[in-house]
Amino acid sequence: MRNRLILLPGWGLGISPLEPLAAALQGLDEHLQVEIEPLPELASSTLEEWLDELDSTVPQDVWLGGWSLGGMLASELAARRGDRCCGVLTLASNPSFVAHEQWPSAMPGETFDAFLAGCNADPRMTLKRFSLLCAQGAEDPRGLSRLLLGGAPHTSAEVLMSGLELLAQLDTRQALQAFRGPQLHLFAGLDGLVPAEAAGDLLTLLPDVEIGLIEQASHAFLLEDPHGVAGAIQAFLHEFGDD
Repeated sequence: MRNRLILLPGWGLGISPLEPLAAALQGLDEHLQVEIEPLPELASSTLEEWLDELDSTVPQDVWLGGWSLGGMLASELAARRGDRCCGVLTLASNPSFVAHEQWPSAMPGETFDAFLAGCNADPRMTLKRFSLLCAQGAEDPRGLSRLLLGGAPHTSAEVLMSGLELLAQLDTRQALQAFRGPQLHLFAGLDGLVPAEAAGDLLTLLPDVEIGLIEQASHAFLLEDPHGVAGAIQAFLHEFGDD
């Protein structure tokens, strides 16, 4: 199914940030089927359980993509599927969201811990803060933040917490190295959540895959410039597709 792309959203904000990108991709290629698959609503932070859930709902032999946490899960699912995945693309998706010794280009652990504590105490306020961080670096950060928050689903505090706990432990470097299919990873130069340096570090780790940095853009660049991002994705799919 080289004409089918499944996109996974990021943490907490639902599918609406991906909808303009999906529409832009369909506009560029009428033969391309683009679907957005909501993240599992699990009260568990065990990666295998999330992947089992996605594996049962996401069709086989398709392109897998995602934004932020969705991109990390798409990477893990692609590695699990191997030849049964056409390729993977990630948007503002760090192999490790939280910094550690082997991957310093990420959010400091103490910052993430404060975020986790905040979500435990007040999920809605944390989601608002998260939307502001997603929009940091955008041309109109407040407007973009309102747009992100306006489309966010009413997710239970338990599910939000398990998603954050999963995000804290995920490290997709091994999965990306194991997956032999085509890969595209797009980063944003002014991202408030994923340092731009992660793009260079990933290129060092994976010298044979396509990695791009959109200079003047926020974490939510897919919503800031859906047509520009769609053009980059379409060129990638066209390069590695059957046509």
